[in-house]
Amino acid sequence: MGGANHLVDQIRAAIPSPAKTFAETPAGTRFSYGDLFGLSARYAHVLVDLGLRPGDRVAMQVQKSIPALVLYLATLRAGGVFLPLNPAYTAQEMGYFLGDAAPHVLVCDPGAATDLAEAAAAAGIGHVETLDQEGRGTMADRAAAAETEFIDLPRSGDDLAALLYTSGTTGRSKGAMLSHENLASNARALVEAWRFGADDVLLHALPIFHTHGLFVATNVALFCGASLLYLPRFDVDAVIGGLARATVMMGVPTFYVRLLASAALTRKSTAHMRLFISGSAPLPAAVHREFEARTGHAILERYGMTETSMNTSNPYDGERRPGTVGPPLPGVDIRITELGSGATLARGAVGMIEIKGPNVFAGYWRMAEKTAQEFRGDGYFITGDMGRIDPDGYVSIVGREKDLIITGGLNVYPAEVEREIDKIGGVGECAVIGVPHADLGEAVVAVLVLSPGAELAADDIGGALAGSLAGFKRPKAVFFVDALPRNAMGKIEKARLREIHRRAFGGGTGKRATFKGPPTP
Repeated sequence: MGGANHLVDQIRAAIPSPAKTFAETPAGTRFSYGDLFGLSARYAHVLVDLGLRPGDRVAMQVQKSIPALVLYLATLRAGGVFLPLNPAYTAQEMGYFLGDAAPHVLVCDPGAATDLAEAAAAAGIGHVETLDQEGRGTMADRAAAAETEFIDLPRSGDDLAALLYTSGTTGRSKGAMLSHENLASNARALVEAWRFGADDVLLHALPIFHTHGLFVATNVALFCGASLLYLPRFDVDAVIGGLARATVMMGVPTFYVRLLASAALTRKSTAHMRLFISGSAPLPAAVHREFEARTGHAILERYGMTETSMNTSNPYDGERRPGTVGPPLPGVDIRITELGSGATLARGAVGMIEIKGPNVFAGYWRMAEKTAQEFRGDGYFITGDMGRIDPDGYVSIVGREKDLIITGGLNVYPAEVEREIDKIGGVGECAVIGVPHADLGEAVVAVLVLSPGAELAADDIGGALAGSLAGFKRPKAVFFVDALPRNAMGKIEKARLREIHRRAFGGGTGKRATFKGPPTP
């Protein structure tokens, strides 16, 4: 076996029976825990046969499926480091991640293999395998001939299990290095905090390329032998139809906003559920209250990030306060510090949120200097989020020091979008901001100054970005202005831009052109 601190060994120990259902698809196909371990053994054999060594990265850009989760488990069993990537990323965007992470193997959708071949070759990736939503592809073909037993390669709690890319608002995305114990400690804490057990059925409608859907939802189920109702994507009717068989649902605020728009969401349709959880972006207090009034369920909001997984949670038993993310999880220490000095502030004061605990990542991939900047000397991680802790210990997030945009639960980094807009002929300068949006939480908005004599329409901007940016990153609205507001140092005042355009999707001011962007994945 892999060792006492190996993530997979801890999962194996929690399984009540190999015959227990691990996941069921909308088509009614069931995968038992025995199936999960047998197929992941086959995939692990394939990875080792391809030359994967302990610590090598396995990059995955595929559509959500049970085989994709199998690949996650197989990578850990083979001693590798799992790197999930958003299927919406273009080949150009993928080039950066592949070049930076230097994975040994890339597994992608069969339809994307040709487009990604050049980026993979440039990154020196020797093996590009394919896997579709039905579990077909070269990866599956290789696995069919492999054994269903595999001796997991030894890993310690400090060894890397995953590499997840995140970013601030400047520079390129950063790879957060997450260890076996980072992930395991968080899963154990959440199983306890949310009262998960083998009888639970988790309605899983989240994507699996980031922390929420993969490490929170999936790992929590794995760590107690629960079952998944595994939806390929969020769909209101499918979710409401699944509530009668599920006991828990995890979602982003956008999910709950869309559910509230359906007359089918009632106390009767949610009667079988014991818990609704929200995260990845702030849940509006009004949504919290309306959901409780309609269903009788108070949504449990929590706070996490790529670098730390989950940090706080409103209580399972006790008051779930709208607008707060609850107290710190067991084993997690949180303090609020003064910007600049780093001095610890008293309860009730607003400042920087800093976190310390077994869930906090090991640092940024190949960025030792950046890692050193983000940690205090006593080990606390500087999150970049601003917040306060009330007298009862509840944490509230009041804003972000950085200008990160969270739209539909997905992170958008303005600097990346700005770089692509700046490449468009006729654009003099631009600023990308997030503004309130009733459905998405925040919408990406671009404010542009055209070059002298240039003529561009909003649709020109959207069309030009189609080949370089994923749909959720492209602006939902474009404003053309004569000049961008700047401070005395010449820096663009984004706070002022957000205030000017904050009503863009509710009767905005000064809008000269807009376009309807693509749906958020």
